Amino acid sequence: MAGVLETLTVPRASVFPAAALAPMGSYSVYALSGSRKSVKLPEIRGLKICYSSTSRSFSSSSSSSLRLDRRGGRIVCEAQKTAVEVTTVTDASWQSLVLESDSAVLVEFWAPWCGPCRMIHPIIDELAKQYTGKLKCYKVNTDESPSIATRYGIRSIPTVIIFKNGEKKDAVIGAVPKSTLTSSIEKFL
Repeated sequence: MAGVLETLTVPRASVFPAAALAPMGSYSVYALSGSRKSVKLPEIRGLKICYSSTSRSFSSSSSSSLRLDRRGGRIVCEAQKTAVEVTTVTDASWQSLVLESDSAVLVEFWAPWCGPCRMIHPIIDELAKQYTGKLKCYKVNTDESPSIATRYGIRSIPTVIIFKNGEKKDAVIGAVPKSTLTSSIEKFL
């Protein structure tokens, strides 16, 4: 889950020692009083400042000026756009998303009250990013879709099942290391 940085405090240029400023990018900042002060900022990649109508990206390689005025703006992480979200599958979407998929599919069966399930969520997220384009990753909340869990004999959660061409190929039960899931996935790609 990503958040938004609400406030950015930039100290005056005189606070930084001159030697520390050499490798940093330079940006002109307009203070609220209207006086212009040059401030050296460290290289910040992946962040951008969003105003109501436009946004500019920070990059130390450019010498562009950013105008920060009373309207303000939000600094947001551009990495949010590259995040891969593991979609929840329900009874209604199971057939089309899992069984009729062109590629291999990994499905995590979990429940919100399950501690080991919370431990394996970040691993599933990493696998979804690692295998983007090769493997589709989904999750099924067994409390909300018990019929799917019953159909595949899920008696313990978390359980991860790999499907290919609509058929169950492999199952891994419990909060296992990433390497265990990776070796299981690699068999079917």
